[in-house]
Amino acid sequence: MSEFWLISAPGDKTNLQAWERMNTVTSKSNLSSNSKFHIPDLKVGTLDALVGLSDELGKLDSFAESVIKKIAQYIGEVMEDSKDKVQENLLANGVDLISYLTRFEWDMAKYPIKQPLKNISEALAKQVTQIEADLKTRSAAYNNIKGNLQSLEKKTMGNLLTRTLADIVHKEDFVLNSEYLITLLVVVPKSSYLQWQKTYESLSDMVVPRSTKMIAEDAEGGLFTVTLFRKVMDDFKAKARENRFMVREFYYDEKELKCEKEELMKLASDKKQQYGPLLRWLKVNFSEAFVAWIHVKALRVFVESVLRYGLPVNFQAMLLQPNRKSVKRLRDVLNVVFKHLDEVAAASIMDAANCCAGSPKNRSFLKISQLIFTKVIQIHITEINVIFNWKLLKREGFEYMFRSA
Repeated sequence: MSEFWLISAPGDKTNLQAWERMNTVTSKSNLSSNSKFHIPDLKVGTLDALVGLSDELGKLDSFAESVIKKIAQYIGEVMEDSKDKVQENLLANGVDLISYLTRFEWDMAKYPIKQPLKNISEALAKQVTQIEADLKTRSAAYNNIKGNLQSLEKKTMGNLLTRTLADIVHKEDFVLNSEYLITLLVVVPKSSYLQWQKTYESLSDMVVPRSTKMIAEDAEGGLFTVTLFRKVMDDFKAKARENRFMVREFYYDEKELKCEKEELMKLASDKKQQYGPLLRWLKVNFSEAFVAWIHVKALRVFVESVLRYGLPVNFQAMLLQPNRKSVKRLRDVLNVVFKHLDEVAAASIMDAANCCAGSPKNRSFLKISQLIFTKVIQIHITEINVIFNWKLLKREGFEYMFRSA
């Protein structure tokens, strides 16, 4: 399992101070591996637009994550016996997910930065929504073929009492087109083979002598034919049951058996033909969805950082991969390093609150702004666990601070 924290800190003239400080405090005890998370200069827009977009991006974030989970899970289902190779098929822009994250670059061609943030968000939402819709259509078609094939294949499994006999019996095993005679199929336990041979001719009248032969056998027993006159068929079945010989309700129909075999072959062929294109589509669109999702993350960091730190836009986004044994310690260190951000926020809110004493709304903003909010998003994908975590203040605090600045 790989864990990543996406953190935004206020910058300086060159943004080197925040970056160097982060590296210094985390490298001393090998707490984490860090890399800069590059977010381009996006168009800020109005405060109302930023606040509204903050809510929308939260929903889009969760939606994109759910689509990625569905695709990854379905890749595992489609690959069936090759699930151990799912990992190598989950790529983003042709590289493994960790490499894509640590070397993230905004896709200027897909998501031009000169357009409003709202337009970028809508383009991302439209893309992910279309992928989900196509996934539903393609998976439904493939699952229908796969389900029908499995149903037919299940009929070839099981014991001789329940499985289909289409691939066992042959035309020469039966007396066909006779007005008086009929051939029955009887399942006989292995322990009763000798008893069957001795008694089948006497189970009822009009049984053709020496007409039995075993045409199939499994671990539990054998399938025998026996020919008799049609008018004693019911009596023979009753006597056979009394002796623990089970007569299968089967009548040889060459056309029906041929259709069943052809349908099985057709479904197997259709599944094979769809497998390759479907897997390629899943791989391509997993990449597309994952790339879109990380752009949503970047967009959220930008919006929340502007709301939190104000204008002009000046912050440094950083991607941290914590040492598994040092997660708690890393949190504690970061809390100490960035504690001053809470104090600054609290002071600014206190000053504003003094101007509007007694306002319940202001008191609630003060309380919220003093808390650090941690957002954790987990992807539980077959063979993959990636956790993103960024440290931000609650949005209510952002809005009030921005207005009071």
